[in-house]
Amino acid sequence: MNQKVKNLIQKLGEAIHESVAESEDIAGVVRNIREQGFDVLLMLEATIGLNEVEPETADSEAHEEPQGPFTANDLSFLKSLRISLTEDGHAPETISGDSSPGLTDEPEQDSE
Repeated sequence: MNQKVKNLIQKLGEAIHESVAESEDIAGVVRNIREQGFDVLLMLEATIGLNEVEPETADSEAHEEPQGPFTANDLSFLKSLRISLTEDGHAPETISGDSSPGLTDEPEQDSE
């Protein structure tokens, strides 16, 4: 990642911090909590994710065929959670009979 992007991410973090620090809504709630006899320590974590945008070409569109309403990023995210689509777009029936259409949380089996 180049230095310019790193600087922009740092500025984004600073802007988020300033927004929280200057928020009258947050200050009011903190004041109300203190009036109830408690000290307040507010810690927030912000995760900033970046995906590099590649110029769209007719060639790249031909290689990426979405499966139903899912994009390639959606499928990658689901795979990271060990959730996969079934061949027919439906999840296998579970013991309770509940299923989420098209998804399963069962680990993928390697065929060796």
